[in-house]
Amino acid sequence: MCLKSVPRKHALTAAPSRRGMDEPDAAPQRNGSAAGARMHGLFTDADTGRLTVALTLSDSCLTVRRIDCASPPEHLDLRDCLGSRAHRGEAQGAQLCVYFYPYRRRWMVSAPVRQRDERRFRLGTEESDEDASLREAQRWARAINTARRPEHTHGVLFSEVHRPCGVMVLVNPQSGRGQAMALYNSHVQRMLTEADIPHTLFITERQNHARDLVRSADLTQWDALLILSGDGLLFEVVNGLMERQDWEKAIQTPLGILPGGSGNALAASVHHYTRASPVWGEDLLTSCGFLLCKGLVSNLDLVSIRLSSGARVFSFLSLAWGFVADVDIESEQFRQIGALRFMLGTLLRLASLRVYQGKLAFLPAESKSGPDSASSPPADSRLPDHLLAPLEQPVPRDWTLVEEREFVLVLAMFQSHLSEDLLAAPDARADDGLIHLFYVTAGISRAALLRLFRAMQSGTHLDCGCAHLVYRRARALRLEPLSAAGVMTVDGECVEHGPVQAQVHRGVARLISA
Repeated sequence: MCLKSVPRKHALTAAPSRRGMDEPDAAPQRNGSAAGARMHGLFTDADTGRLTVALTLSDSCLTVRRIDCASPPEHLDLRDCLGSRAHRGEAQGAQLCVYFYPYRRRWMVSAPVRQRDERRFRLGTEESDEDASLREAQRWARAINTARRPEHTHGVLFSEVHRPCGVMVLVNPQSGRGQAMALYNSHVQRMLTEADIPHTLFITERQNHARDLVRSADLTQWDALLILSGDGLLFEVVNGLMERQDWEKAIQTPLGILPGGSGNALAASVHHYTRASPVWGEDLLTSCGFLLCKGLVSNLDLVSIRLSSGARVFSFLSLAWGFVADVDIESEQFRQIGALRFMLGTLLRLASLRVYQGKLAFLPAESKSGPDSASSPPADSRLPDHLLAPLEQPVPRDWTLVEEREFVLVLAMFQSHLSEDLLAAPDARADDGLIHLFYVTAGISRAALLRLFRAMQSGTHLDCGCAHLVYRRARALRLEPLSAAGVMTVDGECVEHGPVQAQVHRGVARLISA
């Protein structure tokens, strides 16, 4: 295991303690106050040292007005503020640094994206008391960090993550095109530092390394677990937490996801839940990093999946059989081209389209079934699956049976995105308690299937009027492949091929989201 400790403060910063950063702001002192403002004061531009700037802090914005020119004041929205820090200036006085990530339009990008905007202001002169200037700059930083705390989000109440300990950052350096460490060094470390989030970096060295790590870790030392990788590493973490003796408490540890792999489906889903325009690549990383540093958590559904061997895994993203699973696994050989591997894999699989025999049944979401609907649910002390009967028994009477037929694909989605650029279930939410079930029957043409996946890029595939595509909302399902050949995946990871059933458990985990 590779371990790298990252100090809570940047080397150039002489910021106050964590306790000081969280203390309520005192009444304005030296710089005075403006009407309706929390604080008001005069600074000079840190870059030129000449322009005098008047800063006014309210509960919602930081207003910057240059008093030696007639330009209108600039209002910086504190909802876009990641954090603020104070440190001694290189020449004299102290510097106040404020980090914003507002939405802005960029050349060659159709929708606005979050872009970094660092503002630096200098307090004090050669004749000033440097210690006094630093204390005043720190007071401003505390006030900004207090004022920027969000009070509400889009219709969902979240609690705020407290950070007395630190964050465990797990990175798979082999994920995607092998760029995860470069993304950490160029983006993630800087954003965590700007938000004053202490963290320790763990670099995974083998498959299931993260699973073993979180299964035995002392979670009281960590406020959250942050995954910088594809969805596979989070799959390891979730199942490692559920394998602990204290799984009920462990699974409540907030989980954060930053896109560092090929698919990045959960990261794209987290961004989608903000109702912002779709973004990709490093813009998606910036968006998810901003949401992470805001420290808001929501509930996250977990889906219990029982395999034919009796093994049980927990999923947060998807269960796939047929075309989607084929593309996911067969495109692994093209990992070095990143997300383009899925496009190439899709074209290759379309060229030799497969059809699979199978049986499918599901419990409709509107069913009022309770704990007694299954005659004898499988025994397990972790999240009992009270809606499931043993695989060797028929499904309960209130389930819907899909007559035995040939399938091109069966896809159960638990989040909105199947990959970074495929919006499979536009109405899904992280804690909606639903399985969004899609299946495509045999007889669909290659051209029609390709049109469906192209429409899925914008989430409009259900509007295509394709008779072979069926969508249902469910709470549980059973899938019984009858073909000997085939691939089945859970969260993009290959699992044993055979009969499988699943039940959603609403909101049992916690996800840093918005």
